[in-house]
Amino acid sequence: MSIVRAHVYVEGMVQGVFFRAGTVDKARSLNIVGWVRNCQDGSVEAVFEGKKDVVEKIVNWCRVGPSGAIVRNVDVNWEEPTGEFKTFSIKY
Repeated sequence: MSIVRAHVYVEGMVQGVFFRAGTVDKARSLNIVGWVRNCQDGSVEAVFEGKKDVVEKIVNWCRVGPSGAIVRNVDVNWEEPTGEFKTFSIKY
């Protein structure tokens, strides 16, 4: 199974609803590495690296998010994986 990288931007009511914490929990449970952070414009940005099928699972999870989130749009940019990450974390 090939390793892929997805750079994701999630728009909607996605801050203040535990979106980052939920993303960390989901990514770690799927053995995905990378990071997630809040953006100044109210969106959430994340980078996921892992096996293609599990990265697709977390991208699909981002389309819904945790309870309380209202996701309006998810932009996904598929990039070349860098292998730079060892864990999944919140980036500040």
